Amino acid sequence: MKVGIVGAGPGGLVAGLLLAKEGFQVTIYEQKDRVGGRNSSIQAEGYKFDIGPTFLMMPSLLEEIFAECGRDLHDYVDLELLNPHYKLFFGDGSSLCTSNNIEEMKESISKLSPSDAEGFDSYVKDNNNKISRTLPIFKRSYNNIFDLFAPENLKILPIIRPFTTLWDDLGNHFDDERIKIAFTFQSKYLGMSPYTCPSFFSILSFIEYKWGIYHVTGGINELSEAMAKLFLELGGKLELKSEVEEIKINDKKASELKLTNDKYKKFDEIVLNADFAYAMRKLIPNAKRRKYSDKNLDKKKYSCSTFMLYLGIDKIYDHLEHHNIFIANDYEKNLKEIEDLGILSEDPSFYIQNAAITDSTLAPEGHSTLYILVPTPNLKADIDWKENKEEFRDLIIALLKQRAGLEDIEEHIKYEKIITPLNWKEGLQVGYGACFNLTHSLDQMLIFRPHNKFEEFSNMWLVGGGTHPGSGLPTIYESGRIVAKEIAKKYNFAHYEQEGINLEVSK
Repeated sequence: MKVGIVGAGPGGLVAGLLLAKEGFQVTIYEQKDRVGGRNSSIQAEGYKFDIGPTFLMMPSLLEEIFAECGRDLHDYVDLELLNPHYKLFFGDGSSLCTSNNIEEMKESISKLSPSDAEGFDSYVKDNNNKISRTLPIFKRSYNNIFDLFAPENLKILPIIRPFTTLWDDLGNHFDDERIKIAFTFQSKYLGMSPYTCPSFFSILSFIEYKWGIYHVTGGINELSEAMAKLFLELGGKLELKSEVEEIKINDKKASELKLTNDKYKKFDEIVLNADFAYAMRKLIPNAKRRKYSDKNLDKKKYSCSTFMLYLGIDKIYDHLEHHNIFIANDYEKNLKEIEDLGILSEDPSFYIQNAAITDSTLAPEGHSTLYILVPTPNLKADIDWKENKEEFRDLIIALLKQRAGLEDIEEHIKYEKIITPLNWKEGLQVGYGACFNLTHSLDQMLIFRPHNKFEEFSNMWLVGGGTHPGSGLPTIYESGRIVAKEIAKKYNFAHYEQEGINLEVSK
């Protein structure tokens, strides 16, 4: 059986290597000259940057996937557990270092709010229960309403409290607003503020404390390279610099891929790993789509975008941690500017990765890389990025001087690259420039999110952040695993245990 995969991002690579392991003839088409998509790298003048994700959480997912293929992930990449995870800087000048060591974390909290230190214990207890009951739910596909209302799902409603906000939920454990921000800022990358995000997503921050945050030597992009290497070892075919122009639909069935060189490739199954909102428009004519027409795509809710600044520096700033997060002075106002007003903030929150203090492979000796991410409105906002790019860049440089202690930074920049929301769309083909895909509101989760077994066309499957389980590397890996499982079951290639990924080949 032949499977064609559009895009060599993390989800497509996971689906590809698991299917190749089961004996499918799998070909991945990637228009760029390297794998990874947003999980790829920028390499220039001796500097190397991750384009997108820089936090690795739950590496056990990839360990399991590699083990199923008879390999050890650690033979392909080197991982380092970070401590502290990151340092948060608040507008009042205070700071908080986070750790998955419970006693260290409580001590760090007590320096800001002594009364909240014990709240960490109740937070851990509550979220241990929540995550143990909910993770199995996200390992399954959701193809119809009966999947959503399965008894095991209904039983956990009192635990996940879907109609309580994340901010209110954290109020059950902490009183200090700075502490609550430290445990809720992650919701921004789901496309929601903690004041509207469902309380279920308290597990996002909890994952950090339960399993830690890791750095991959050479950057998280090395995970994509490792998966591509394993995919080839398993007999998969990888076509780089090979762009798919159209997914051909005949009688509501995805039947073949048309490449830009006018070649047509027929497949039994087609897996779409490109950005969902962008790819629907680009690869399938609007007249062929009903549920996900251009008009309906416009009505969907999308995450924020980001302004990215990648700097090669001829010195090392050792006063910064590996990961550093600077919270806006007025955090709630900053969120409203991004989500509701659609304007650029004069006082934005921002993140700095200073990986050189951990990893010497990313820059020449004595040099370093600084990766700066600033959440911004997506392209639904009326912002002219061609006009605002340089002015916003200068604002961020000023904030690096004022808040991050990088007073001399402009004297030491040897390489600089900017990615704006417009660049995300035009250069990296991200719909609406929304880096974190569709928001994770209740009406865009599980059965209400584009299905892994795509509901519009038969023989077509979705992986990546725009489908179930959602955005973020662990869930994207899981989407690839779900699709591989479903395709294998369709052809009776394998039997998957419901709660794991181990395959037992049918006799």
